[in-house]
Amino acid sequence: MFALPDSWVWDFWLADDGEKYHLFFLYASKALKDPDARHYRASIGHAVSDDLENWTRVVDALVRSDAPAFDDLATWTGSVVRGDDGLWRMFYTGTVLTADGNVQSIGMATSTDLYDWTKSDSNPILTADSRWYERLADGHWHDEAFRDPWVYRDESIGRWRMLITARANHGRPDDRGVIATALSDDLETWELQPPLSAPGSGFGQLEVLNTAEIDGENVLLFSCLAPDLADALRQTGTTGGTWAIIADADGRWDPTRAQQLTDHDLYVGRVIHDRVSGAAMFLAFENTGPDGSFVGGITDPRPVSVRDGVVVLGDASDHSGRTVPVAASGRG
Repeated sequence: MFALPDSWVWDFWLADDGEKYHLFFLYASKALKDPDARHYRASIGHAVSDDLENWTRVVDALVRSDAPAFDDLATWTGSVVRGDDGLWRMFYTGTVLTADGNVQSIGMATSTDLYDWTKSDSNPILTADSRWYERLADGHWHDEAFRDPWVYRDESIGRWRMLITARANHGRPDDRGVIATALSDDLETWELQPPLSAPGSGFGQLEVLNTAEIDGENVLLFSCLAPDLADALRQTGTTGGTWAIIADADGRWDPTRAQQLTDHDLYVGRVIHDRVSGAAMFLAFENTGPDGSFVGGITDPRPVSVRDGVVVLGDASDHSGRTVPVAASGRG
C-alpha cells in the first residue's frame, strides 16, 4: 500500500516507462483536520516503483498556479501518455473557485522524463461547452463538472481520444452523468465532441473514467458514490464505489449495463498490466474505514479478470472476487 503519514492520498493514475512504474496522486496535508477540505488543497505528487507494491516518493509533479488561472484553486485528477514525438503529456483537471461555485477545466503539462513537468501556455485546453454539457450557471449541480481527463489512442479511428467526467445539459438533474469525449490528431489541439452516452443511466456523474483491456474485453471503469447516484438507483440501497462496463459488439459502453465492482471502501479503480506477466492488475484508493471515516492511501495490486461476462476481482481461477453485478443491485 502507498500512504503518507502526514497527508491524505486519494485519486491517482499510472504510467509505465518500460523500466519504472510511475504513480501520480492527489494529496493534501492532514493538518487541515477535516478530510473533506482536502479537495481545495490538492497537489499532484509522484512516486516510482519496480513492482507496483514498493513505492519511492520523488519530487511532486504539479501544484496550483498563481491567480488568476484556471487551476489557481487546486490541481486534480488526470492521466499521462507518451506521444509519437516521444514527449510525455499529463492531462489534468484545473479548478477555480468563482462566486457561484467551483469550475473545472482541462489542462496539459509536458515532460521529457516524467519527473520535471511544464504547464502548457495554451491552458486550459478544454472547457465545458453548453451545446452538450451542463454549466455551473444552469444551477442543477454543486459544481461545473468537467474533469478527470483520460487519454488513449483509439485504434478504431486512428486518433487520440479523451474521456471526461461531465454532465449533460438536459435530463433529470440527479441523472445527467455522461461520458464526455474529445478527439485529437497530435495531443495538442483538441476537438470537444458530443457525449458517448446519454443521461438517464442512473448516475449524477461518472468520475475518473478510464479504460483497460481485460481478458480481451474492452472495459471502461468509473466511480460514483451513493450521494451522486440518481435517486432511483440510490433507493435500491446501492452504496456506490467503482463500476465497470464491458463494451458491446460495436465497442460502445452503455452505463445502464454497469457492474458494481467495489463497495464505497475502495474508490477510483484503475487497471495496469504487469510488465513481466502481462496480467491485468487492479488498484484503488482506500476511501472509508470500518467506522465510515476517510482513510486515504492506495492499495497493493490485485488480479482482475473477466469471467462469464462479469469483471471479477481476485484469483482469476474462481469467482471469489467482490464483483456485484448490476442486477443484484436492483438494476436491470
